[in-house]
Amino acid sequence: MNQEQLQRRIELAGPKKQSMARRKQDHDYQSRRMYMITMTTEGRQPLLGTVVGDPRQPFGNEEVPRTVPSPLGQAITACWYEIEKRNDDISVVAFQLMPDHFHGILFVKEHIDKHLGTILNGFKTGCRKAFRTLCPVEYAVALRRQTQRRGRHDDDHGILFAPGYNDKILLRAGQLDNWKRYLADNPRRLLVKRQHPEFFRVQRAMAWKGMTFSAIGNLFLLRKPFLVQVQCSRRLTEEQIKEKTDAALKLCQQGAVLVSPSISPGEKAIMRAAFEKGYPEIIIKDNGFAPLTKPSGAGFDACASGQMLFLGPTYHSNEHKAITRSQCLNLNDIAEKLCQ
Repeated sequence: MNQEQLQRRIELAGPKKQSMARRKQDHDYQSRRMYMITMTTEGRQPLLGTVVGDPRQPFGNEEVPRTVPSPLGQAITACWYEIEKRNDDISVVAFQLMPDHFHGILFVKEHIDKHLGTILNGFKTGCRKAFRTLCPVEYAVALRRQTQRRGRHDDDHGILFAPGYNDKILLRAGQLDNWKRYLADNPRRLLVKRQHPEFFRVQRAMAWKGMTFSAIGNLFLLRKPFLVQVQCSRRLTEEQIKEKTDAALKLCQQGAVLVSPSISPGEKAIMRAAFEKGYPEIIIKDNGFAPLTKPSGAGFDACASGQMLFLGPTYHSNEHKAITRSQCLNLNDIAEKLCQ
């Protein structure tokens, strides 16, 4: 498919679907591939279990954060592993149950005769049966909600799980290990978010210095008296970048908070060096944040400690587009205004 055909298809498709209903265009969901699947309970109800433990404890410690499944959560887990028993060409790679959602990794080992979505719908059917048996009151409430619109089926709500599912497709080396680490770290992340909700709540329409942002992280960093913009030309040599990095770190030692969109190699190098030493930073993003957005990787723990603030526009887009020169200039202008 060329670019013109793709654009025509996008126009005919209408408004972009939310992530639980969206599939990758032109991908064969019957082909040999690995997927990370996410499903959330309807209304994000914590029906599947409880997270316990100490987020400070490392893996291997008996107090490491973990999910204690409810009877329904145990049934959901059993249904997930039933997928590989019923489908010889699919194996379960990993599974992580959380109170109101789960993540699972599936490996489609050979071409299958059904769309992956059909298999996942079968999984959902088994889960609904368990829901009806184990939670009859909650099931009855969900069933009434399904028919409350003049007796018609409500496609906007599910019985146990919200409609649809989110899938990520394994595309590059190292991605599977990242997925596994993310799944294993989910319980700890939840406990950390509960300890520091103020740093993980997406702030909407946050006004500052005549500008409006959405934000995640430590808003108090904006009130620090010494904000320093990091802006580097792409033409800088490695030696020049090192000089600028050393100068920036000296300012950090004096209490500076670095502010940058971190786009050019020099900006990334300076911000990374400061981050690794634990100095506070404000990162300007070119996209806003979805309601449940959380920083990934080391940025998550940096937010929890109050080290980071992410600022973005008030809107969020699911489109992944290359950043333009005008956008880069605009982000640097924003960083400059914040530091004035």
